[in-house]
Amino acid sequence: MNPYIMSIFLLALGLGTTITFMSSHWLMAWMGLEINTLAIIPLMAQHHHPRSVEASTKYFLTQATAAAMILFASSTNAWITGQWSITELSHPVPSTIMMLGLALKIGMAPLHTWLPEVLQGLDLTTGLIMSTWQKLAPFCLLMQINLENPMLITMAIMSTMVGGWGGLNQTQLRKILAYSSIAHIGWMVLVLQFSPSLTLFTLVIYIFMTFSVFSLFKLNKSISINTLATSWSKSPAITALAPLILLSLGGLPPLTGFGPKWMILSELTKQELNTIATITALSALLSLYFYLRLSYAMTLTLSPNTTPMTNQWRFNTKQLTIHLSISTIMSLMLLPLMPSLMTIIN
Repeated sequence: MNPYIMSIFLLALGLGTTITFMSSHWLMAWMGLEINTLAIIPLMAQHHHPRSVEASTKYFLTQATAAAMILFASSTNAWITGQWSITELSHPVPSTIMMLGLALKIGMAPLHTWLPEVLQGLDLTTGLIMSTWQKLAPFCLLMQINLENPMLITMAIMSTMVGGWGGLNQTQLRKILAYSSIAHIGWMVLVLQFSPSLTLFTLVIYIFMTFSVFSLFKLNKSISINTLATSWSKSPAITALAPLILLSLGGLPPLTGFGPKWMILSELTKQELNTIATITALSALLSLYFYLRLSYAMTLTLSPNTTPMTNQWRFNTKQLTIHLSISTIMSLMLLPLMPSLMTIIN
């Protein structure tokens, strides 16, 4: 794609999210979501591969459905209450439809089935945008309406379970990361009505860790578990750090990813939701299993070699790795700073 056209689409992507952030009127928020959707579709289909075109079509259909639900819910709310303000979503019917529309936007279970299929058809860079930036605008709206709806907690628990179970039998890295995204969305939404600042904090930490994992796979040009076995011969130093990044994403102490999950479980316990906290903690073990699979494939297996040499002759990579270094440090070493960061957010 022409760099000038690419920059226009990226600017439109940022503009759509910014409009949704700034809006207090439902029509403006809906317009920002639509600009966001229309800007990323050309980036998804830029390789003209049948899988990417299929992923773009699926994404367009699901996002159009979600946008129609959001517009219908906001119009119904304005008809019932006379208010277009985002914070004035009080009637149960439009609030439920709005919640389902936003859940479809971000890929919460049981409205998650489009996300693994779409992410599988994209390259890793566009998949990174899909897993991080595209979550910001819908989460902003979810935090503003702040629904006290038991169905939201039910969907969050389903997301953590589906994200764990769904990733167990996958071999494609992008599908595994899609199910990881579904599970993390469940964790964030679970604590949304009790502590919105903790949800925001978890989202920021998740973005850092996901950015690091996608950058790692992009550097190694890995798209499946089998291709991870060649990582040792490509970049031994990064391969040694990769299991730590993956285990941080799984929430293992003393890494950064443990902090938000620990705080979420603590908050659920304070709200006397001990059963939900137990189910959610057990679902994290499912996710941890497939992160361990990836770690094992990267560090404890070697690809078949036709020569006696283990390290194959190779060119030095020309890709910039400074962003990977920064995101890796953030993914591994922020746990001691968690109390200070939460104090700043609150």
